Amino acid sequence: MKTITLFVLLGTGLTVLGQNGGISGLEIAEKYDQAYSGWVNYTTTSTMVLKNQHGQESKRELVGKNLEQEIDGDKSMIIFNSPKDVKGTAVLTFTHKEGADDQWLFLPAINRVKRIASNNKSGPFVGSEFAYEDLSSQEIEKYTYKFLKEELSNGEKYQIVERDPVDPKSGYKNMHVWYNTGKNYRIEKVVFFDRKGSKFKTLVYKHYRKYLDQYWYPGELHMVNHQTKKETRILFHNYQFKRELDDNDFTQVRLKNAR
Repeated sequence: MKTITLFVLLGTGLTVLGQNGGISGLEIAEKYDQAYSGWVNYTTTSTMVLKNQHGQESKRELVGKNLEQEIDGDKSMIIFNSPKDVKGTAVLTFTHKEGADDQWLFLPAINRVKRIASNNKSGPFVGSEFAYEDLSSQEIEKYTYKFLKEELSNGEKYQIVERDPVDPKSGYKNMHVWYNTGKNYRIEKVVFFDRKGSKFKTLVYKHYRKYLDQYWYPGELHMVNHQTKKETRILFHNYQFKRELDDNDFTQVRLKNAR
């Protein structure tokens, strides 16, 4: 399905509630899951902006395809259209509710599809601050959950949940996820902690719009790596839902010919 820091400071307009009426972290995640089921499939065009520790930026243009699955996790494909050095590079992801996800990377320079090993899924996705494991749909079964607290900020109420990956090969010890309870439990922010428990990255979802009168999807994802001081922004230009896509569009053959 699912396809993704409000600091406690005086004077910020933020109130810590601390209680959530007895709802568990798992129940909050299930509310999100229910709110974002039934979209069938969608495509996107987007710009990826990479920013290094010196503030220098580079851009990449890409296309995304996503297919919802009822029984198992979702399928997705990302294809790079520019610049020239990454054009034709493509990634195919089969998310699984249980067990390791399947991912393949097509490298046009050697005209080869390469399977991404589980040990490498915590590595950077094509030089960005997103990891390959971040490309997987966030199936409920992939985590255990613990409710942390509620917060009010600028008139919005957030329920904050800790997610611990079930996969022992994940690059994260856990994540703190901000769910907006007034906007269909859409995710506003995720703070990632590395395997040692140190703050690693923060992902902020920005410029949301509602589609199909039901689903909130962001216009921008902004990932900041606190350890390297690098950043990656993905700017979405176009969402198109319920296209003519099926399982045949998500194969290694299609991956190789995606360009």
